[in-house]
Amino acid sequence: MTNSGALGGDAAARTVTDAVSEAVAALRPAADRDWSAVRAGRVEWDCLRTAEHVVSDLFAYATQLVTRAPEEYRPVEYVLDPPDIGAEGALEAVEAGGAMLALACRTAPRSARGFHPAPFRGAGREGFAAMGVAEVLLHTHDMAEGLGIAYRPSAELCGYVLARIFPHIRQGEDPWRTLLWATGRGTLPGEEPVTGWGWYNNPLVEAERLTLEGLTVPAAADLALGGDGGFDWVAGGPFEGTREGAGLVVAAYDKGAFRPQWGSYVLVRREDDRAVGSMGFHGPPDEEGRVEIGYDLAVAARGQGYATEALRALTAWALAQEAVGTVTARVDPGNAASRNVLERAGFLRTGHLVDDGGMLVLERRGEAA
Repeated sequence: MTNSGALGGDAAARTVTDAVSEAVAALRPAADRDWSAVRAGRVEWDCLRTAEHVVSDLFAYATQLVTRAPEEYRPVEYVLDPPDIGAEGALEAVEAGGAMLALACRTAPRSARGFHPAPFRGAGREGFAAMGVAEVLLHTHDMAEGLGIAYRPSAELCGYVLARIFPHIRQGEDPWRTLLWATGRGTLPGEEPVTGWGWYNNPLVEAERLTLEGLTVPAAADLALGGDGGFDWVAGGPFEGTREGAGLVVAAYDKGAFRPQWGSYVLVRREDDRAVGSMGFHGPPDEEGRVEIGYDLAVAARGQGYATEALRALTAWALAQEAVGTVTARVDPGNAASRNVLERAGFLRTGHLVDDGGMLVLERRGEAA
């Protein structure tokens, strides 16, 4: 993996300012030209309108994050004024938008979320940073292509965008080329051209006292290497099972096989934004509609019903997906506490009682299963 991406608000802010700085440096030599007369690469806009789009996105993302817009975009429009401000004015506006998004990322708390439709209806500070960086990188490419000037962003920025919001795609040896291919702007050997695309922010599943936050690739990489994944953990966390699950996320990502909604989720206590454990799937559903779930709780958080609460919520979410008919779990027959958690969450000992490894298999079926 080229770059797992630094964690936290300050790191997210730096990615935005670095992306804007590189873009403006590449485009400024062409600022004496009439950008309204030049089409921006393959997009339908001219270069001035494309720059305005970048400005709009940067300011809009900052607004969504700062105001924690819950269900839709705030009713605010961001445009260049006057419309014929020219290339130099447009670049100044891009710099201003970048500064505003960076400030929002730096000052927003870790738990802050704002509405964004793609695809799980929300994003946090690192998600908005990655989306902002993607807009800057990709549309600077479009403008540079139209203007006939050279532009190639740093591999670190491209790796950050891919790891954070394109986790379903393998980076490969050249993350910039991969990002262009993933967004319909280039080709990759052995891969079909991309005609429709989208990015992924991490999913959330709400429980009574907990928020289950889908583990991003950068956070998983940090956890697998012994870090905290950007979370404030209760005493004794993260436990070993959480780190193992994070390692599975990284391994799947490196193979191009990671699917964000079927990965690991960190269990975050809403009252104090502290992580108490993790829970997740061993991969996407199989052809029979079966998916396996596992969980891990820090010692200090045990005995308070968190595991049962989270298991009920994540299992219900899974069974609501069209591809899932049965959720299974394996437990050591001697682990009465874990078995009790499963049974309280509605799992039953049906079918195979014990697998080949001597583990007890329990399952919960959907209504149509």
